[in-house]
Parts: sequence; C-alpha cells; structure tokens
Amino acid sequence: MEQLLIQYKQILSDYISNRKEQNLYIGQNYIRQLIQKNVAPEDVINIHRKAIEEIYTQLPDTLTHAYDFLIEVMVQFGLQFREHQSLLVQQEELRIEMDIAANIQNILLKTEMPELESIDIGMVSEPIRKMNGDYVYFLYDEQNYLSVAVADVVGKGVPAALCMSMVKNGLETMKYANHNPSYVLEVLNNIIEKSVDDSMFVSSFYGRYDIEHGVFTYGSAGHEPALYFSAKNESYYDLNSKGLLLGVMPEVKYPQFTIQFEENDFIMIVTDGVTELKNYDVIESRNLLKKIAFPLRHLSAQKMCEKVYSELQKLQDYNLNDDFTIVILKK
Repeated sequence: MEQLLIQYKQILSDYISNRKEQNLYIGQNYIRQLIQKNVAPEDVINIHRKAIEEIYTQLPDTLTHAYDFLIEVMVQFGLQFREHQSLLVQQEELRIEMDIAANIQNILLKTEMPELESIDIGMVSEPIRKMNGDYVYFLYDEQNYLSVAVADVVGKGVPAALCMSMVKNGLETMKYANHNPSYVLEVLNNIIEKSVDDSMFVSSFYGRYDIEHGVFTYGSAGHEPALYFSAKNESYYDLNSKGLLLGVMPEVKYPQFTIQFEENDFIMIVTDGVTELKNYDVIESRNLLKKIAFPLRHLSAQKMCEKVYSELQKLQDYNLNDDFTIVILKK
C-alpha cells in the first residue's frame, strides 16, 4: 500500500501543478492498476487523504474529519457494491444456464406438424419466458389415424421442462396413432406419478382422429376443454371430459368421447394461457376466443392460429400472463 501511496502522491502533485490532459490520463491508468490489485474503494479514499496531507501539511481538522467520514461511507459502499457485483455475476451465470436449457428443450421437444391432405393443422406455441411449460405432440402412422397431445405443466422453468421431457418420452412409447385417448392418458399418468416431484402436475388433452371415418375421439386430464366448431350449425361446442391431472395419483381411469368431424368443421385445443386473460374471467375469455375465431374460419388452420394469437396479444397490450398454445385441426 505504501508504494501505491508514493505513486498516487506523485500523480496528484503533477496534476495540481500542471492540470494537463496527460496527467488525467496517467491517473486513469493508475486507477486500472488499483482495480487489478483489488483495492477497496475506502482504501482509494484513504490513499488520496494521505497524499493530500503530505502535499499540504497544514490542513484544517474539519477536512480531516470529512475524509474520515467519507472513508466510513465508502466502507459500506464497497460492501454493497461487491454484493451487487456478485449478484450480477450470478444472474449472468443463470441467464447462460437458462439459454442452454432453453436450447436443449427446443431440440428435445421440437414439434413437427404432419402435412395431410385430409385435414389442415395449425399451431402457435409461445412461452412467456425462455422455457416453455406447454408442449404439443403429433403422431401420424400413415394408417389413417392422426393423434395430437397438448400438455401444460403446473410450474415453470427448468423443472417444468424436465417434466415435459418425460411427457414426450411417454408419448413416444406409443408407436401407433390408433391408441385410445383413455389408454394414452393412463400410461402418461403412471409415468409422471412415479417420476416427478409431488408438487409437479400436468394437464393434458389427447385427441385421435380417424381419417377414414371422420371420427374424432378425445380425453382430458384436467385440461382446458377444447372448442369444436360445427360448420353446418355455425355453433361452438365445448369438448368437456372430466379427468384428474396427470401425476396426482396412480392407476387413474380417464373417460373418452367421440364426435363426427364434418367438412369445414374445426377444433381448437388451447392451454390456460389462452383463456386466463387479464380483466376477463375464463368464461368471458372463451367467449372472446370464439368471437375472434368465427370470422377467421375461412382461413387455413395456421393462419387462424396466428390471427388469434395476434388479436389476443393486442387485447392484452402485448403482455400475456402465461405460456400461450393453440392448435387447430380443420377439415
């Protein structure tokens, strides 16, 4: 510290005598040296005080007291500053980890929509944060069956993403799309109940479409009811199906139901991020969703999804409360 004081005293004396830009530049380089040596802010003030006292031998006591006060203040400043810097480092490390986790999730949980002539498929899934708590899975085995699963984890972040990977693994054990929704939900429930924390649950809607006969069979595990639009009647119907959330308890049975899918009919499968809007209750949100989708029914399924998402974004001032997922199947 003594050597630092000698250097600083010389730099300060030169500046007081000359007050040139070069002297300031030398002072700035000196500060970089102090940073490299990890000198605390209060020690910098103390070096300055001692240099002043040696340059001006007859300083008033009041100025000395003022320096003492400043040193005490800077001690607290230094502690708070170092704590703040430590938090910034931790936040940056967490951000990097979240970016890596989000990229891994995008790779592991990537959803590919099948392209079929007999049915039009559209999807929008937007996370509110980096990690998406919603998941959509399609299965088409070219045997006249198309299945779709929409899942929503009760939770956020990395734990939710890990839980969703288990959902995907469970769905991938179904090699064929003709499995009954009730059976698929039972299998998923047993996997999740055994594999995840007791505080982690998953809601899911599972539908199977018989392409040859135009029959849509569905079941639900505590998920938001899908909306079925009948073009013939120009009316919406809720696809209600009572079933317990996945992972709550083992050996749960799930009911399933069927509807006849006619030309220009469509089904909207959504997560609660679509229906739990600010300033709207769930019923109002669902009615709003119907109102928005009705004039869009002539569009493709993908365009409908994008338009619905855009309209709801505007209504919520581009600040949705939850992960947003909508899937539309249109005949």
